[in-house]
Amino acid sequence: MEKERVYVCIDLKSFYASVECRERHLDPMTANLVVADPERTEKTICLAVSPAMKALGIPGRCRVFEIPEGISYIMAPPRMQLYIDYSAEIYGIYLRYISKEDIHVYSIDEVFMDVTDYLDLYQMSAKELSVRMMQDVLESTGITATAGIGTNLYLAKVALDITAKHVEDHIGILNEESYRMTLWDHKPLTDFWKVGRGTVNRLERAGIATMREIAQADEDLLYRMFGVDAELLIDHAWGRESTTMADIKAYKPKSNSLSSGQVLPRDYHFDEARIVAKEMADSLCLELVDKGLVTDSVTLHAGYSYRLEKKSAHGSAGLNSATSSSRQIIACTEQLFDRIVDRRTPVRRISLTFNHVMDEAYRQYDLFTSPEEMEKENRLQKAVIDIKEKFGKNAVLRGMDLQEGATAMERNCQIGGHKSGNQSKDEQRDAGKAVHALRSAEGIFRGAAKKREDHSAAAGVLRRVSGGTGPDTETGA
Repeated sequence: MEKERVYVCIDLKSFYASVECRERHLDPMTANLVVADPERTEKTICLAVSPAMKALGIPGRCRVFEIPEGISYIMAPPRMQLYIDYSAEIYGIYLRYISKEDIHVYSIDEVFMDVTDYLDLYQMSAKELSVRMMQDVLESTGITATAGIGTNLYLAKVALDITAKHVEDHIGILNEESYRMTLWDHKPLTDFWKVGRGTVNRLERAGIATMREIAQADEDLLYRMFGVDAELLIDHAWGRESTTMADIKAYKPKSNSLSSGQVLPRDYHFDEARIVAKEMADSLCLELVDKGLVTDSVTLHAGYSYRLEKKSAHGSAGLNSATSSSRQIIACTEQLFDRIVDRRTPVRRISLTFNHVMDEAYRQYDLFTSPEEMEKENRLQKAVIDIKEKFGKNAVLRGMDLQEGATAMERNCQIGGHKSGNQSKDEQRDAGKAVHALRSAEGIFRGAAKKREDHSAAAGVLRRVSGGTGPDTETGA
């Protein structure tokens, strides 16, 4: 008989805020700190608040204006690269105890571990092993963690999300029996892993409000409501989960994709939003080339202004053949944008996906494509990647990146849509000056067709911006 598996889920408490407190030699349990970009409006969402702020009733993902005026706090600008570095260090601590084959990184601050085969090795219980790892993390990084322990992945996650919050040591423990005894009547249902607001609303319309009621409901009813997804919902209602760590490690998606998305800083008119979509396509093309991949189709999603209750634009377009050519893909993206986006409606969100991404060995050429030209463009793209890696992502830019509303230069200084934090204040100031100078130079480029000497003037501006030490800026559209 196969031994019962034991899983641990460890979460770093208020991770971003705790890192910022650590960097400032503050105790996150007593210091009021929020991680949010002070350069944005008060409507910006706080990426994290310290445990001390949570103790005052401040939600972890509130907006800045929702923090009561009587509470004084430190606002820390996001430093995503710093958080990644901390996360990598903590992952290294976990590896002292558990093999990477038995660890699944769920997010930057959360991991699952299959500890079944380690308990006999260390002569410890799952709780003792969890405490040892959490203490090691605290001593090494100053970051406090919580843990959930369960007989399957789902129970470990629920033990972390719900049970751990109600015990003094912040370590929740569940098996199927204790889950049904303690959480079958727990509300709200959204506290449970993978149960969203939409699912809850549909259940409520059927008179179902707890996991007990899901478990005891007519299964045919649930399948009519949720289709095949009902199977997972029913299993979770009983505390069952068939997926194992081995299944996660062995999983290979049937098809791969690359995607990019961003919320625009304001409502963009049609032409501005189209520039951003083209910039995103160009960036993803470089990622394709860097990874030796190609794509055969593009999907675009454009969400309109928050002020309008208008359905988002959504559509896809195929390429003549699988390619990584920025020329072809940008043109395809532009045509798709023109076809599906309403010219009269301001755009606030854009996402772009390259579908059916595959190894470049599968690249094919059609009758209308010159292999020599494609290889030439591919070499140029690789050269651009090399320059960006050496001199920074803004070392080589396209002409469209200088146009009003373009976001590429700003996003090149971000990770996950937030400031990387790698630049010093002086560097950020200098970068701002460079952006201003580059956009001022755009006027020179516009007149270049009339007077040849204007090209020299524009090049002079660009050389002064780069300090004369880096590569020339690419000015092609």
